[in-house]
Amino acid sequence: MKVLVVGGGGREHALCWKIAQSERVEEVLCAPGNAGTATVARNIALAADNVEALVACAKREGVGLVVIGPEDPLVAGLADKLRAAGIPTFGPGAKGASLEASKVVSKDLMERHRIPTAASRIFDRSGQAKGYLEGCSTWPQVIKAEGLAAGKGVYVCHTLEEARQAVDAVMEERRHGDSGARILIEEFLLGEEASVFALIDGSTILILESVQDHKQVGDGDTGPNTGGMGVVSPLRSLSTRLHRQIEQRILIPTVHAMRQEGIEYRGVLFVGLMMTEGGPRVIEYNVRFGDPECQALMRRMKSDIVPILLACAQGELESIDPPEWDARPCVGVVAAAGGYPGSYRKGDAIKGLAKAGEVPEVVVFHAGTKAVGDQVVTAGGRVLCVTAMGPDLDTARASAYQAYDLIHWEDKFARRDIGLRSPGGTQTPASAGDRG
Repeated sequence: MKVLVVGGGGREHALCWKIAQSERVEEVLCAPGNAGTATVARNIALAADNVEALVACAKREGVGLVVIGPEDPLVAGLADKLRAAGIPTFGPGAKGASLEASKVVSKDLMERHRIPTAASRIFDRSGQAKGYLEGCSTWPQVIKAEGLAAGKGVYVCHTLEEARQAVDAVMEERRHGDSGARILIEEFLLGEEASVFALIDGSTILILESVQDHKQVGDGDTGPNTGGMGVVSPLRSLSTRLHRQIEQRILIPTVHAMRQEGIEYRGVLFVGLMMTEGGPRVIEYNVRFGDPECQALMRRMKSDIVPILLACAQGELESIDPPEWDARPCVGVVAAAGGYPGSYRKGDAIKGLAKAGEVPEVVVFHAGTKAVGDQVVTAGGRVLCVTAMGPDLDTARASAYQAYDLIHWEDKFARRDIGLRSPGGTQTPASAGDRG
């Protein structure tokens, strides 16, 4: 059958790469794709949020499964329209996607159903928010734009002045557009961050392997938040006991909550967690695979992913055996354009991709790239994700950086500490929300 992957980033390249390996797949299509997806799929020049055109394309091409990568088309109801057309679709409808589109919606659901999360207050006026902050006796405080903000709408504020500036940036300057019409001010959580992914078909839960993202732009978890600067999988500190806690306290209650509120959820639920002294607490929900977490998961999954995605789309996860996983760790290093997550230049020629791909156990996934003639050029802030497997974390890490160092364009940069967090984890704030 044909499979259509919607999106054009690193997550979609990884999905296309994995789906193309399936014996059940005749052809992979990707809309709009990038220079990397073009090596494993047929790119189609349709924007990911062009709902009507994508539905028409899926019909015209006789697609047997659509896998929706980014959140914007999910929020726009693409999955609803595809299902109405009788096309099996992996991804929640607009009602389910509201768990990511609105932090207020997701926070209300967690509070109504007693799902552990950070305490928060919601404000729709900057003056009220600043007045509340002036009365805070504990710092830091975490300020979040209420809507989608491409991984950049979270501010960890250590002082009142920092908090005032963050409120102005979000609500007055509208740095994140209409996503900043309302904000949440949350308590600051200490612990180790973890990303947990579960496939949900409305009733059955299939939990995938653990992943840890690195959100801040600088080494040592410093600087502003990004869409994600690197990834490690699995997370060794997540014991069997903690996995059970996450399932019992977070995932099962979340599925029950969605069913009670009339949300038929068929897709992946990406739960950002903080492993605090009091147990796991939800930072936020995302309604799609994370980027770069997806790249590490696709590298480590040994099973054919297509029957799993199709079963989830059709409400038949219960009939599917859990996937097999490569026990070896995977490290992913994001190569970014100078200036990211602020303004950055596009159109720089990328050199050394072939040499990087020759490093043993390395796969380079494209995110912000496009083909211009016989060249691949930069077309985004996060340009590539260099992934490597190895018998141990140090080996995987060394291979990833060896390959990264073979790739060149002007002003390229990366964090140099991916995979170096201590076994017990760093003290990481709840700012890790708003993932890419």
